[in-house]
Formats: sequence, C-alpha cells, structure tokens
Amino acid sequence: MSTQPDLLHSEEEEALRAAVRDLLTDHCDPAGVLRRTESDSPHDVKLWKSLTEGMGLAGLLVPEELGGQGATHREAAVVLEELGRAVAPVPYLTSAVVATEALLECGHEGTSGALRAELLGELASGASVGALAVGLHTAPGAPFPTARLENGTLRGELTAVADAGAADVLLVPADDGGLYAVAAADATVTPRISLDLTRPVARIVLDAAPARRLGDAAPAVRRALRAGAGLLASEQLGLADWCLTETVRYLKDRKQFNRPVGGFQALKHRLAALWLEVVNLRAAARNAADALATGGEERDLAVAVAQAYAAGVAVHAAEEAVQLHGGIGMTWEHPAHLYLKRAKADSLAYGTAGAHRERLAAMVDLRPPA
Repeated sequence: MSTQPDLLHSEEEEALRAAVRDLLTDHCDPAGVLRRTESDSPHDVKLWKSLTEGMGLAGLLVPEELGGQGATHREAAVVLEELGRAVAPVPYLTSAVVATEALLECGHEGTSGALRAELLGELASGASVGALAVGLHTAPGAPFPTARLENGTLRGELTAVADAGAADVLLVPADDGGLYAVAAADATVTPRISLDLTRPVARIVLDAAPARRLGDAAPAVRRALRAGAGLLASEQLGLADWCLTETVRYLKDRKQFNRPVGGFQALKHRLAALWLEVVNLRAAARNAADALATGGEERDLAVAVAQAYAAGVAVHAAEEAVQLHGGIGMTWEHPAHLYLKRAKADSLAYGTAGAHRERLAAMVDLRPPA
C-alpha cells in the first residue's frame, strides 16, 4: 500500500534553512554579487568555503562512510532554495548535486571504486569542486556529446559546461561508454559569455588529457541530470519567492498620488496571480525533491512535472519584479536584473519546459493530436 509523501518541512529542515539564510544575509548581499559579476572571478570562493568547510553542505548527498552528511535531496533542496533567493555565485548545484550524483552511480569495486570514494570525499569536504562535462542545456535522458578515448587519454571538445572554470576535477563521458575523471589542470577551460554571469559556462578542450575510468557514463549522466533538473526547481522557487516578496515590499513603500502603489487594484491582481504560481511551484519542487529522496518509481515523473512548470513561474516572477519596481527596476544597480538573467538561464538548464512536457506526455502515453 503506497503512502502519500509528506511535503511539509521538518524542524531540522527549517533550522537548516535559517542557518543558510543567515549566512547568505551576512556574506552574499546583492551589491557584492553584482561586483563579482563585473570581475574576472565570478565565483565567490569565500562563500563557498563557508558553505562547505564551515557548514558541511557540499556533502549532504554523500554517505557518512565516505565523509559526507548522509542527508537526502530534501535537505539539498532547502539549501538550493536559499541559494536561489540570493542568486549566490557558488557551484553548489553543479558540484554538490550533479557531479556528486554522477559519482554515486559509479562502481564501488576495485580501482574505480577507490577513485570514486576519494573524489566523493573531496567533493563532500569542499576540498575539490567537480563538474560533469555535459552541456548545461542537456535534459535527463537526452543524448550528450562524448570525448574520444585514445590510449588512456581523452581528446575532444565539450561546450556550455556550467561552472567548469571553478572545477578541480571534470567528469567526462567518453566514446567507449565510460565516465572518466580528468584533472581540470590537464584540460583547456575557456570561459564563454553567459547571460547569467553568476553561473558561468565554459568550453573544455581535451588534448591527450590523462583520464581515469570511474564507471559507465550513461546511467551516471542520466542520474546526475535527473537530480540536477529536480533540484533546480527548488532554486527557481527561491528565486521566484524573492522576486515576489521584494516586489510586494517595494509596492507597499512606493507612493503615488499620496497612496501606496500596492493599493491599486490592477497591481493587486497581478501580485495575487503571481502568488498562486509561486505556491504551485513550491508544491511541485517539494514533490520532486521528496521523490528523489525516497527513490520511488515516480522520480522521473515528479522531476518532469516540476521542470515543466518551474521555468515559466521563475521568469514571470523576475519579469514582474523588474516591471513593478518601475524606473529603479530597470537600472544595473538594482539586483532585479540578476534574478531575471538567472531565471532566463535556468529556463534552458537541464532541458526546457517544452522538453520536459514531451517527456511527461510520453510517460503517461499522451499522444499529440493528429
């Protein structure tokens, strides 16, 4: 007999949320994020160390026997929701979730198993940052490019890899069907201009790069991208919630004709509609995180539902924030544009909403009209 998932946050999860939010309030203010996007170092290394070494958050999905916290995707979702609220420029989703999930799917035995355990321990402690060398736009289950394996080394070019510039180790799929670990220092990583400067992408060129096999690429990449897509919805939820909250706060303070702008009926209707969208997104994102945590048969379905809905809500919330903040919302100094760029970039990450709707239709055998 199946049981209904409990989507409410536990006391421990709420305590985790409060701790992460306090840290981000102190160390990730919008002005600081904006300054970093204009520099040559978009990643906030100090904040990353606080999240990893100080709080141990990079190891939430790693078993305790491998140096992690042994937590679940529910806790990771709480962290990502808060990171989304702050558009924090740290490689949490790409390293602590996607790269970690790929490693967890790899074999446990022999030399590969020892390498897997070593890398998971390094990622869990924050000593290393990992990046799965698959384009950020790749949806779960979609084809992905591979490098060419030659005499134990890899050659090839991989594009649009998120946070590759911050990575110490690259997890590279090869044409023999294997997933290989490559030191980032042995690859040429060239930054590419991204709409979202808080999550930069890069082009990776491998020229006879030494590589060590970890396991089979297909199941590892599929698991990693599924977790990435599912927990991305929590990041999008945090982003949308910040946009709604800050817009309501601004409209309460901003006055026109000697009355708060938020008192005008047309704006009330827009905010009410947006609030309903955010509430629905919260349910979809939480359901995806819970499905990933429990490992049920409906994981793929829950992730597809969340991503089919999340992108539109996040983009709408960010657009409303820009528009309803009026003249100040259009300026570079106000952080609203950071949220709009993150929302737009996230709408392409790990598959578009349309791609997830197609997967969802296939899962429930819903055929398109003739």
